[in-house]
Amino acid sequence: MNETILRLNNEAASWENGSPIGGGSFGAVLFGGTKTEKIYLNEESVWSEEPMAPPDPEFRAKIQRLRDMYLAGEKYIDDEAERLLGDSMQCVKSYESAGVVEICLPDFGEVKRYKRELDLERAVFSAAAQYACGTVKEEAFSSYPYEVTAVQYAFPAAGQVKISFVREFTDSPEYNEGVLEAVCHTQYGGHRFAVGMKPLSDGAISFADGFLTVENAKRLTLFIAVATEYNYGDGFLTELREILAEAEDYEAIKANHIEDFTALFHETSVSFAEADPALRRKPAGERIARLRDDPAAEDPGLYELYFNFGKYLLISSSREGTLPANLQGVWAEKLENPWNADYHTNINLQMNYWPAEVLGLGECHAALFDYMNGVLLESGRETAKALYGCRGTVTHHLSDLYGYTAPADGLWGLWPLGGAWLSTHMWEHYLFTEDLDFLRDTAYEYMKACAEFFLDYLFEDETGTLCSGPSMSPENRYYIDTPEGRKEGYLCFSPTMDVEIVTHVLQNYAAAEDLLSIDPETKAAAAAALGKLPKLKVGANGTLNEWPEEYDEPEPGHRHISHAYGLYPGNMITAQTPALFSAIRKTLERRLSFGGGHTGWSRAWLINLFARLRDGENTFAHLRLLLTRSTLPNLFDTHPPFQIDGNFGGTAGIAEALLQSHDGRITLLPAVPESVSGEFSGLRARGNITVGARFRQGRAEAFTLSSPTAKKAGVVCPGAKKLICGSEAYLPENGVFCLPVNEVPTTYRVE
Repeated sequence: MNETILRLNNEAASWENGSPIGGGSFGAVLFGGTKTEKIYLNEESVWSEEPMAPPDPEFRAKIQRLRDMYLAGEKYIDDEAERLLGDSMQCVKSYESAGVVEICLPDFGEVKRYKRELDLERAVFSAAAQYACGTVKEEAFSSYPYEVTAVQYAFPAAGQVKISFVREFTDSPEYNEGVLEAVCHTQYGGHRFAVGMKPLSDGAISFADGFLTVENAKRLTLFIAVATEYNYGDGFLTELREILAEAEDYEAIKANHIEDFTALFHETSVSFAEADPALRRKPAGERIARLRDDPAAEDPGLYELYFNFGKYLLISSSREGTLPANLQGVWAEKLENPWNADYHTNINLQMNYWPAEVLGLGECHAALFDYMNGVLLESGRETAKALYGCRGTVTHHLSDLYGYTAPADGLWGLWPLGGAWLSTHMWEHYLFTEDLDFLRDTAYEYMKACAEFFLDYLFEDETGTLCSGPSMSPENRYYIDTPEGRKEGYLCFSPTMDVEIVTHVLQNYAAAEDLLSIDPETKAAAAAALGKLPKLKVGANGTLNEWPEEYDEPEPGHRHISHAYGLYPGNMITAQTPALFSAIRKTLERRLSFGGGHTGWSRAWLINLFARLRDGENTFAHLRLLLTRSTLPNLFDTHPPFQIDGNFGGTAGIAEALLQSHDGRITLLPAVPESVSGEFSGLRARGNITVGARFRQGRAEAFTLSSPTAKKAGVVCPGAKKLICGSEAYLPENGVFCLPVNEVPTTYRVE
């Protein structure tokens, strides 16, 4: 039995405990209210914008001044950088809520019993409030194919319903041909959009003073849509009307929605054996509290539910033809949201897509690739040329709807690796799918542009080593002694994460050229540069150096563990590099000893890192901590406040514990402790291989492999001495089984 029902036993008291639904480019959070229902609306292109100052014409010279200081032996450059560049650091614009629909419901007296549920498999929200006279039933979903959010009520007796729309910066709503229309604009920049609400009911519908009133209603259906000037220009209101004109048959639209959603949701399945099946019927918040309050309590089914919730959120907020999920997916409460709900590219946007490929959700990943190619690529070219005099493309540590790629947000905005990190997602998509057309037509230009930027941007020191910077290790600081005393520094040259990402980018580009043979000259330059990059260093305490030199840190338990990139999501630190493998483990242990992992997304990263270390006990211990310390009763991740990357990172971590393929072979159950049993199907390995397995006490009993193209795969199955497939027996060589993989799924029994 797969856990796909997220249960809650109360109506939401605040937005952060609401129930999210989404149709890719738009979403809603419902409270399940019994007196007044609040539906917070979002549309992915509702962003504010303020005029930006033009690029600093002296920026390149100022960067060279900082490099000259470094080459002259000066290690601390922050004060000079602040003097030179402080006024150049601007802010990215904010993603805004599209407004709130308020539905004042009939008063049927005291609520006797209440439940609120989110069906993750079918992507349907429901709430039921039982009264003495009967039950009020609410149901809602957001349809990607029809571009509407649909809400339906059934009442036990006829009553009055009043519907209104609330948002600052909104013109007076109008009622036109059965639709309540509100034309809105953003807080800054005046970008327009329209919200439309179309009621259908057996009662009488009227409009006055901004309210839709439905009298004597026993049934009510409300279709809601949002259309923006960003997408449709001056025709956004016409588009809104056309969308709502198609919204008539609730049941038909619902059936279509479920078919569309489940086609993606059923790509994978993960199930953990549950000692107490009764737990599955309890509200998620109670289950989280039980784990928090009782160290001996177990609830593997909650991990399963969390995995499914992450999958649900990704499908609901990122579909083909949409923008990528931002810091809050496609759900935000306010006009000014935490961290602007923008695209942070120093881990957060990337973490949103960590689970995409292994879950077989490449279609969801496509939204990110479209944004990279359609928004960041050309903007980044302009930034690279204007600020650095370099070819290629660059994106710094955050961006927005409008393709902001320059440094922003203070000195830590000087980190120029955001777009480069994003390029690795394109290569990963190729590795998982082996789609050469995608590599050539979608990925190649962006990957090459990132490589070209670093071929121009890197500079040689006196030893001939290629250096990066000024840069930083996001968003951490170090102590350094100066003639004026000990100071805190952000900026440095060639921090470990820079080296790891640049290595990854150049290696990926060279590998793409091996397959496509488009530009051998640039490939040769990339290969030469790889040989001149700094080597990773292990410090005196056995940890991996975060900076080129060993420094004390003001915050040794910092939320970012940037130098762990080489372990995950990168692949330059593996068991085949034992010194670095040991050093990164000690690094994690040291971070944790000082309180690391205290934010939701940081804890999610730790899950993936310990999974790569093949440490099942720590992997699942941190999964438990993610739930008990950084998860709200509705399973939203909390930084605090809500930030969706922790949900996606946690989902990826569960998959990483079950299956890995980053080191050239498939490893089954690399980080599952003996206390965990279950099964999975549909997970993807690099090489376009689909994998399923049944396991008991952390070890596989049987597994299945398939691929559209016949091939051989190296498979590591911990604890297996022999594999049986029909009359064939397979023995390992140096711990690796060489197995045939075909289009027809092949099952291997483990002995």
